[in-house]
Amino acid sequence: MTAPFAPRGTKQELEEGKGFAPKFDADGLIVCITSESGSGTILMVAYMNAQALQLTLETGIAHYWSRSRGELWRKGDTSGQVQKVIEMRTDCDQDAIQLIVEAGGDGKACHTGRKSCFYRRVTAGADGAVLSFIEN
Repeated sequence: MTAPFAPRGTKQELEEGKGFAPKFDADGLIVCITSESGSGTILMVAYMNAQALQLTLETGIAHYWSRSRGELWRKGDTSGQVQKVIEMRTDCDQDAIQLIVEAGGDGKACHTGRKSCFYRRVTAGADGAVLSFIEN
């Protein structure tokens, strides 16, 4: 499987050019922020390796790399929460990906059974940072 990515170019080429040249970190990963089409709700942050990114482009279904399991996974294979990619974006220097998805199943993305992995608010308290739950 050959990755369909352009070679990394100059700053100008990365920021203004049309070549998709994702920058993977030392572990071969790139961060991916996944948000829901329509509402814009951030559902999750995950990582992709080149294979996950290529499979996502080829199939239109979100694929990720599990750092904890050390394996490729297609979102929804076990949960039924398949994420159909509506749009893929990259940031200015192409070291992060955003997927805008239509979530399948009941639309929950978090392994805890919540819609979003971002279900707690962090606030400053007298004894340090405190977490409070957000309706999600």
